[in-house]
Amino acid sequence: MQQKIIILDFGSQTTQLIGRRVRELDTFCEILPYNKFPQGDDSVIGVILSGSPYSVHDPEAFKVDLSQFVGKVPVLGICYGAQFISYANGGKVEKADSREYGRANLAFINKENRLFKGFDDNCQVWMSHGDTITAIPEGFECIASTSNVKFAAYASTKQPVWAVQFHPEVFHSVQGTQLLKNFVVDICGSKQDWSAASFVDTTVAELKAQVGNDRVILGLSGGVDSSVAAVLLNKAIGKNLTCIFVDHGMLRKNEFRDVMHDYECLGLNVIGVDASEKFFADLAGVTDPEQKRKIIGRDFVEVFNAEAQKIKDAKWLAQGTIYPDRIESLNITGKVIKSHHNVGGLPKEMHLSLCEPLKWLFKDEVRRVGRQLGMPEHLITRHPFPGPGLAVRILGDITREKVRILQDADDIYIRGLREYKVKLSGEEARRVLAAGVPADMKDGEIEVSLYDQIWQAGTVLLSTVRSVGVMGDERTYEHPVALRAVTSTDAMTADWAHLPYDFMAKVSNEIINKVRGVNRVCYDISSKPPSTIEWE
Repeated sequence: MQQKIIILDFGSQTTQLIGRRVRELDTFCEILPYNKFPQGDDSVIGVILSGSPYSVHDPEAFKVDLSQFVGKVPVLGICYGAQFISYANGGKVEKADSREYGRANLAFINKENRLFKGFDDNCQVWMSHGDTITAIPEGFECIASTSNVKFAAYASTKQPVWAVQFHPEVFHSVQGTQLLKNFVVDICGSKQDWSAASFVDTTVAELKAQVGNDRVILGLSGGVDSSVAAVLLNKAIGKNLTCIFVDHGMLRKNEFRDVMHDYECLGLNVIGVDASEKFFADLAGVTDPEQKRKIIGRDFVEVFNAEAQKIKDAKWLAQGTIYPDRIESLNITGKVIKSHHNVGGLPKEMHLSLCEPLKWLFKDEVRRVGRQLGMPEHLITRHPFPGPGLAVRILGDITREKVRILQDADDIYIRGLREYKVKLSGEEARRVLAAGVPADMKDGEIEVSLYDQIWQAGTVLLSTVRSVGVMGDERTYEHPVALRAVTSTDAMTADWAHLPYDFMAKVSNEIINKVRGVNRVCYDISSKPPSTIEWE
């Protein structure tokens, strides 16, 4: 039986990060809404309660019956989870005099507690809360404080329950991974048998049993998720897998040709479809971002469906769906910001059963599986790319000439990011290594490309704007482009990447000198929130 940690989600933006940290400990976990604890599941070895945007005193605050698991398996409360455990057991939680946000140092009251095994003195942690615990319940003891938070960590003296008001899952908590390891491995007893190798072996066997000799169709995008899913399925069922790669004309420069070559080298059976004429015709004159997305989504379904129907005996539709796509959202605000970047929603009349070999994996785990399968590194480390492609990186209507301009500028930018090497240490090095980037630590430093250091990068064409410029003795009146690069761990929040000035100067000069139609280069220094990663 596969052991698992259950993470109950109270709406925190870092809940998925908790899950990733647990998986990095070679331990399987599931993220479930706070009120969906799986009763009677003997594979559960521990429970973690996440943070939340709410106060425990809010009328709409999420609350759970702790008796479902307290006393049965070890429990760890984080931030709101720590406050709720105190509140539910008769402790006091009150509004802090000022919001406690940022770095703090732990002062241990009981460093011998199992939760702190291997911790350094004065360990740095990350706080982010508006309420604070002012009294812990009877039967609990304080085990750590900070200069501003008396009950930074506490534990039950009677049951296996621990609680921390800081966030061990974020990189700013220097020994946060050690804390989670102490809980998951030492306290909960994880056998640490969840790994890329074990996943490949288990999943290949499961796919053979699930699919048998049936034919399977998979839609490839060129991204890491669908590519890894294809190679995994190919390992399981070989020639019975048919992949379809649709070119809507708004991929990156030479991407359709290059990715098709990569897929052929991997031994995949791929049908490449150039449907750019249809997409450009249907997008003519359209400027609204949501309408662009809907047209591209509709056309993709039509093209894919037409190709899929040619494979008469297919019974399965495979998708590169990963775990974050399936985690049930608590939908705190109820507001839709925009449609999802990726195209989806294939028609029901296809009458195909769904096969999702990556449905339990986070993005970094997908990359590890890709390496286990022997895939080339440039495919595995590709940045996320929107399903509608460059159509949502062109402000205004879409034409072939605008796509050409953006492809040329973006190609210079992305190639430059891949070629420029940087040395990293400390938190930044730990973040990059945790994301699965292959690099060797030497004298406390790693060397990676700028491309590997950042989460996502792209170029935006401001085609609705014209900028005056001078080239030679001539006045120009052409378009500006904006470069975007962000660092992130899960894309839920992102900070703009602080790229070196010499790199930015070189890329700017090369774009202006080589790309006809561009005479100005800007750099986007907006973080998410309040901005999004994509412009449209």
